[in-house]
This record gives sequence, C-alpha cells and structure tokens, in this order.
Amino acid sequence: MSFPANAKYVIIGAGIHGLSTAWHLALELKAKKAGSGKDVLVIDKGAIGAGASGIACGIIRNNYFQPAMRELMAHSVALWEEDAEGYGYHPVGYMQISPEVMHTDVAEIHKQQNQIGYESVFIEGENDCMKYMKENIFHDWQAKNITSVLHEKKGGYAHNTKSLYRLADKAEAEGVRIITGVEVTGLKTDNDAVTAVETAKGDIECEWVIIGAGPWAKGFWDMLALPNEIDIKGKDGKLHKGVQMWTYWCLVEGTLGVPPEYAMNNEGKMPPVIHVDSDAPLYSSEDGSLITDKLWGIYYKPDFHFGGVQGGAAPYIVKGDVSVDPYGIDSPDFTVTPEFVHMWTSALAYCQKRYEDRYKVYKNEPSGGIGAFTPDNFPVFDVFKQNCFMILDSNHGYKMLGIGKLVAKQILGEEQALLKPFRFDRYAKGELHPVSHSPFPWS
Repeated sequence: MSFPANAKYVIIGAGIHGLSTAWHLALELKAKKAGSGKDVLVIDKGAIGAGASGIACGIIRNNYFQPAMRELMAHSVALWEEDAEGYGYHPVGYMQISPEVMHTDVAEIHKQQNQIGYESVFIEGENDCMKYMKENIFHDWQAKNITSVLHEKKGGYAHNTKSLYRLADKAEAEGVRIITGVEVTGLKTDNDAVTAVETAKGDIECEWVIIGAGPWAKGFWDMLALPNEIDIKGKDGKLHKGVQMWTYWCLVEGTLGVPPEYAMNNEGKMPPVIHVDSDAPLYSSEDGSLITDKLWGIYYKPDFHFGGVQGGAAPYIVKGDVSVDPYGIDSPDFTVTPEFVHMWTSALAYCQKRYEDRYKVYKNEPSGGIGAFTPDNFPVFDVFKQNCFMILDSNHGYKMLGIGKLVAKQILGEEQALLKPFRFDRYAKGELHPVSHSPFPWS
C-alpha cells in the first residue's frame, strides 16, 4: 500500500493516547455519520508501544489529591473495566499507605472519592492501620509510622503490551490505518493552522493533527514554535514570569526476581497494588546503613508479565541538556542505578518481613525511562494552532485509557467538562491544581 499523501485526522504516536483516540474517533465518526475510521491515520516513528506506554508498569489508580484528576481517573477506570480481559487488566485495587504528614491529604481524597461514587475504605491511626494490613492483606506487614491507609477497591494494573495491541486491533477493525516506522520531521502551518505533517517519507496533508507523543512532547511543542518559558499566575494572585515549560524527570522502576506467587496476600491471591510513603528513616537491608531520613516512597506489585515483584520509587529531575532518544532501556543515561536498587529493596524489607534478604535476587536488567513534565506536573489537553490537539500527559499517561474518548468527542464539537481543568490557559488564569504533600510529583 502506498504512503498516504493526506488524511483527515493524523494522530502522531501509537501509545495509549494515540491508539485510544484513533479507536474512539472512528466510533464517533461512524455514530455521527460524519465519516469513518478510514479518515483516521496513526503514525509512529517506532512501533506500537515503542515509547512510554510500552515500558509502563501499568498501575491504574484514582489516588490523586486533585479533584479534576480523580474524576478523570474514575472515567478511565470505567473504560478499563469494560474490556478487562482484552486489555489484560487486573482489578485488584490500590492502596495508599501514608505517614501523618500526609494524613489530611489522604482523608480528603477518600472523602471526595465517596462523593463521586468511587469505592474506597479509609483506616486511621497507627495501631488500626497495622491491624488492617496484617489481618486483611499481609501477615508479615511491619512498616511503622503509618497513620492512614486508603484502600481503593477499584483500579489495579494492566499488561501494557496486551492493552496496546487490543486498542490497535479495535482501531483497525473500524478502518483506522496504523503505520509505524514513520518519523515526523516538522509541521507545516498556514494562517495559524497545521496544513500538513512532514515526515521522512513525505508530507501528509490533514484537517486535524492529534499529538500523543509522551516523552517527545517538547519536540512537537518546538515544531509549533510554542514558548518554552511561560508566565504563571499563582493562587496568591502573583505573576511568576519566565517559568520553564518543560522539565524532564527520570523514572526509576525495577523487578525483584522472586516468583510472583511469593508476593500473594494472606489468602494466596493477588494483593492490591501497594504504594507506601514514609517519613521514617530508611536503613539498608544489606548492611544497616542509613539510606535516607527524608520523606520517601515506593510502589510494588506481583506481576506475571514482568516475572517477579515489580515497582519503583519517586523519580528525580534530570538537569542539563536531555536527549530523549534512544529511549527507555536503550538509553545509556536514563536507566536505574545501583542506588535505586539499594533503596527500593530496602524499602520492600521495611514494609514486609519476607523481603528482608531478597535484595540478593533483584533482576539486574536495564529498566526505567524519562518523562516530560509540565510546570505543575499535571497534563495539558488542549488545541493549539487552531487544529492541533495536544495530549501532553506529563507522565500520567498509561492509566488514562479514557483520554482518547474525551479527545475524540471534543474534536468533533462536544465540549468535555473533564478536559476543561487541563487547558493550557489555566497557567495564565491562575486556575492551578492543588498540591499534595506526597514525595511523588504526580500525586
């Protein structure tokens, strides 16, 4: 088949956002009798899932301090549930386990989850938290200084490759064309609208461009000649000038080489995804040395796809010039370090007795990657240059399966209230999302 010279809708990126948007756009066009999936083209310079979606650990949660994020995630979780088997989705739940400094924040999350009908249980007090964890989840639970546990009964995790190919199959069944190995080199504009996508294989004329490029967001931002420094109005009304638009964070994750069955709960079943934040000093499970006395956090789960206990810790900011390519495990600069392994395995031991000597079996394999974060670390979903919709997920991406459905409706003229709090103009208007006390930039 010849390379297309035009397509009504060109979607850049064959990850979770690009594929979800393509499928839902095809469905919406058919439902509105405004076209079909044949009007939709997805291109990617690599392959399906070659970017951040393909290396994601797959956690799906609603644990956000920001009301707009909670509603957005409740929408996405509902879509994960619609085709759990097809997506490889495991609805085992999610637990936010926290110290006193985060107690008020987590209590507010629970309150508002109940208000939107998202089921969760909230346990308060150090003794009650320990009792709940030991009696209901893990007999060997031993993490101290925990004064709140938020147990989300929905959510869990999914097999990222399976879910991406499921979306691709659904899109192609509606007539969407997906072409991989196509590098975008530029975006042609005329009268402040994108007229064509320039690629190494030729130009593709279009009426709409949807960009869901994850860590490559800044590159497309630059192609549109958008500002790399912006002014932000703070909640106090003060204007902060010249704030950097993009910051890169290195994401650290790995796998402990034990059978997934080793990590099952008291009933021998899959436990919820565990996320622990702590302000207790963390000591090495290898030699007893102090690793940190500052607020730290980890998450983990047994995972048959990864073949062990998989999880990660809080990311760190990458300073200086950043090259996104080569990406993921192919990068010489942005994969996990021995320091992460030491910290994460010691934190596992802090949480559960069964891991006290398991640092010895950590899988010494390349893992990790980088994410492109916005100034407030939350997504921007908006139209630029009249007809270019940018899905700038700020590394919240994979779990947000439902963004594609919202974007498809928005492009076809249906205003989506769930997307409104994530418009770019929130920075100028001072309509910023609240900030939690979590050590993670995305909570």
